[in-house]
Amino acid sequence: MGRTMGKLRVGVLFGGKSVEHEVSVVTARAVIAALDPAKYDVAPLGITRDGNWLAPGQSLQMLAAGSAGGGEGARTSALVTVENRGLTPLTGLDVVFPLVHGTMGEDGTLQGLLELAGLPYVGAGVLGSAVGMDKDMMKRVFRDYGLPVGPFLVLRRSDWAGSRGHWSERIAAELGYPCFVKPSNGGSSVGISKVNSADALPAALELALTLDRKAVVEQAIDARELECAVLGNEHPEVSVVGEVRSAREFYDYEAKYFDNRTTLTIPANVPATVSERVRAMAVKAFQAVDCEGMARVDFFWREADSALFVNEINTIPGFTPMSMYPRMWQATGMSYPALVDRLVQLALQRHREKQTTQFSVDALAPEHTQ
Repeated sequence: MGRTMGKLRVGVLFGGKSVEHEVSVVTARAVIAALDPAKYDVAPLGITRDGNWLAPGQSLQMLAAGSAGGGEGARTSALVTVENRGLTPLTGLDVVFPLVHGTMGEDGTLQGLLELAGLPYVGAGVLGSAVGMDKDMMKRVFRDYGLPVGPFLVLRRSDWAGSRGHWSERIAAELGYPCFVKPSNGGSSVGISKVNSADALPAALELALTLDRKAVVEQAIDARELECAVLGNEHPEVSVVGEVRSAREFYDYEAKYFDNRTTLTIPANVPATVSERVRAMAVKAFQAVDCEGMARVDFFWREADSALFVNEINTIPGFTPMSMYPRMWQATGMSYPALVDRLVQLALQRHREKQTTQFSVDALAPEHTQ
């Protein structure tokens, strides 16, 4: 269908094959409702759990059928309005807003497809997405960049299958208990276990290695969990610092999405010096993995000695209006619709800058081809 005069066509990609499918659907609803209809025509593009891409009309049905939240009637009405304005296929888009969390959405694969299609898109590129998704590589890059990370070990399925005794001994000797076992690639704390004794280690590793070919085992740090939102391309800005406190043993999937005892404090009640260290390290972490657009950087702050550790970076953070990333920006002075608009503009800005890169020697001056 044709373009509405003067408007950009934004494709909102959501769903996907990962365990975070439902989270992505909820996020897409919120982003679509926040995109200014005076500036943008929106094409919702859903991806099913088995990886099939849906046409916009089917995508609207997926959005309407997903988990309901507060104000669902108003959001569904907004989506119908979007459909009536006319939708376009992927090839007719001006910019894409990827909201596919987890594997095959946040790990560089989707970003690679959009690069091949020559489309501007919101968020980190292929490299930043891939490194930010893989906790093993992320921690290695952070460490090389001079950022403090907690002690950790990495093992593959074949390592565990062939040398259980060896790895059990290494984990006990180098990390001790309690420790955390995580799939190296994953999100929303799915598949993460807190292991308090050697007896619980095999089950935790088998769970993590079911969800990914690599598992990361981290030493448990008795610390408060702080977060900071980053926004921008080459010169990123940072939000105020927030804090997450979970009533559960750790901030797992249930605590993030279902346990109303979880508290989010923005700004965090920490000394100003700690807040400034978090903000500075968040920018450094963003740049270390070559991130662009947006990211949420998570930290551990150990009050006893004021030690600060970078836990991880999330290149497509939770993005509903109640999620930490937009809430930290709201506390910093940027509304949810303004944040969505800014991200679209950053995507277009990066795409324009990339067009200056030459990919053919024929385009170079003669003295540079000899």
